[in-house]
Amino acid sequence: MSVCMVYITTNSHEEAEIIGRHLVSRKLAACVNIVGGMKSIYHWQGKIETAEEIIIIAKTKEALLNEFVENVKTLHSYDCPCIVAVPIINGNETFIKWIRDETK
Repeated sequence: MSVCMVYITTNSHEEAEIIGRHLVSRKLAACVNIVGGMKSIYHWQGKIETAEEIIIIAKTKEALLNEFVENVKTLHSYDCPCIVAVPIINGNETFIKWIRDETK
């Protein structure tokens, strides 16, 4: 069963923690890392915007991604939240097994 890391951006530590705790408590993610201090520069509605954002990096099974994304979207404050998955193609097999074991 394939596993992946999901990259999400939010506008606050509080929102990131709410999303992270929700995902872990429902076994949609084995682990969530919350990283602060990111500056984003992006196009939005015809303008270039700049914002301070918080990063969430979650580890999960690829098979859970649809449910994972829908759960994040219901909790997220953005109209178009960044939620993108990157496959884990190799690594510490013990850790990868742990991701599989800790998710539904």
